[in-house]
Amino acid sequence: MRAVIAEDSVLLRIGLVKVLEMAGFEVAAETGDAEGLLTAVEEHRPQLALVDVRMPPGFTDEGVRAALVIRSQYPGTAVLLLSQFVEERYAADLLSSRSGAGIGYLLKQRVADVEEFVDALRRVAAGGTALDPQVVAQLLLRRGGPDPLERLTPRERDVLALMAEGRSNAAIAAGLVVSESAVAKHINSIFAKLDLPPAAEAHRRVLAVLRFLDGTP
Repeated sequence: MRAVIAEDSVLLRIGLVKVLEMAGFEVAAETGDAEGLLTAVEEHRPQLALVDVRMPPGFTDEGVRAALVIRSQYPGTAVLLLSQFVEERYAADLLSSRSGAGIGYLLKQRVADVEEFVDALRRVAAGGTALDPQVVAQLLLRRGGPDPLERLTPRERDVLALMAEGRSNAAIAAGLVVSESAVAKHINSIFAKLDLPPAAEAHRRVLAVLRFLDGTP
């Protein structure tokens, strides 16, 4: 599985290359700026792009803008954003884009837990989501107006929030101290209440998470 990395910190970029290669990815290209990222994606058509939010020349939102171009022009490429701080508006921009590929937004500190980070990489590359718990919390605070999820019970909202972090049914069950069968029932109820038609489980999970985070009715 091919991946490209865009990170201006040379030391972190070297570390990311090692982690991805250890996880079985082929790092087709690495770059320190958004222009180089888009060139690499065009040339290699990777399954995954690992992108720093802030890169030269302005160190503002270059990575996010490049990620949005990738999701628009190369819908087969999954995108995982890395950020030093929680910047919820960037996550919202990414989530509001529509693509069949996976999406993720993690704080850079998560890279230190290599096993968990690799799991997030694989989940996003496979079409799923991996959202930092702090990002999820900020996005929920950001939402305003009528709640499109008002039909969900508090427990169902808890389950959906953990789904947004990319957790499996087993991990959700452990976190909420309930059985996996109870989690499965909650998820089926969430799908029904959000009017998500029968489809692949992974696809409906992503749709539910997107609806949860971007507030789409």
